[in-house]
Amino acid sequence: MIQTRLWWRKVVRASGFAGVLALLCVTAARAQGSSAKTAPKPGAHGATADMPLVDLAGYERVVAKYRGKPLMVTFWATWCEPCEAEYPLLVDLASKYAAQGLATFGLNMDDDSDMGVARHFLTKNKPGFPNYRQKPGIDLDAFYRGVNPSWNGSMPETIFYNRDGSIAGDFIGLQPRETYEQAIRTILASPGATSKNLGSPTATGGR
Repeated sequence: MIQTRLWWRKVVRASGFAGVLALLCVTAARAQGSSAKTAPKPGAHGATADMPLVDLAGYERVVAKYRGKPLMVTFWATWCEPCEAEYPLLVDLASKYAAQGLATFGLNMDDDSDMGVARHFLTKNKPGFPNYRQKPGIDLDAFYRGVNPSWNGSMPETIFYNRDGSIAGDFIGLQPRETYEQAIRTILASPGATSKNLGSPTATGGR
């Protein structure tokens, strides 16, 4: 367990620019509710199935479905510029490691007015994994804490779960590809461990 904690500390220091990007996105997150955007007409960018809505309880049920598998979850939004770079990278990694047992799903944090843009985003990136969306009107701060006690809403957020459903670690902000791959290989190799033993590792500078 000590070696695992040391590994996470080493990994999250791999990218010095993650904090700057995370701060930009958390500012956008706080502002999104008050900024009006013009949504593209439905279907203007190609058909994409609507993402099922989830609150905290719904999110926990989705995570529970993957119990027994190493799991990677990405939280993204179209207003988060680093998400635009991270998401296609995670799509590629999810495809690469699926045969080894990695499960992946995404959770979109956009407002209703941005759904046209979000559908276009999914159409463009063609994820091979399911995507859900935060339920409008929920207490977002409570949602963040419930999902991961060390997360305050900074984006993008990527959480890695052990096979037993406990959180192995998380990254805030865009990271180098090798950082994600090391995290994926670790949860693939791990038989499962409790989150209280691992702690709540996060990328530096994202708070």
